[in-house]
Amino acid sequence: MDIHEIIEQLPHRYPFLLVDRVLECEPGQAIHAYKNVTINEPFFTGHFPHHPVMPGVLILEALAQAAGILSFKTLGAKPDSSSLFYFVGIDGARFKKTVTAGDQLHLHVSILRQMRNIWKFKAEARVDGEIVAEAELMCAKSSIVKAPG
Repeated sequence: MDIHEIIEQLPHRYPFLLVDRVLECEPGQAIHAYKNVTINEPFFTGHFPHHPVMPGVLILEALAQAAGILSFKTLGAKPDSSSLFYFVGIDGARFKKTVTAGDQLHLHVSILRQMRNIWKFKAEARVDGEIVAEAELMCAKSSIVKAPG
């Protein structure tokens, strides 16, 4: 999937869209995507000015966005104004190496289980084949209730 297809599968937009390309996606199973980390990322100006490092929470968010694409593909649906997937839990998060400008952050996410509207994923982020972060992520599909008006 290229960036145009990714935009159809996620509600996120710049500067918070953290998936640049999907290399493989097997609905119901797993996804392999990546994020090109460039010095132009807005977070690098403050994290940290003399040694730019991608914040760990954004690595987890990139993994969660890949999980969102996998979820929508598994359901055969696209995001709309009546429902979203929310990030609701992180278990066993570990950060093993820093991610810096010039890295290509590979996002590997597989479905562990899905019950009703709750999904649990195994997620790993890698740079040059080495794991830089890993966690189990939980997401929930939620209906958006709009106020009458």
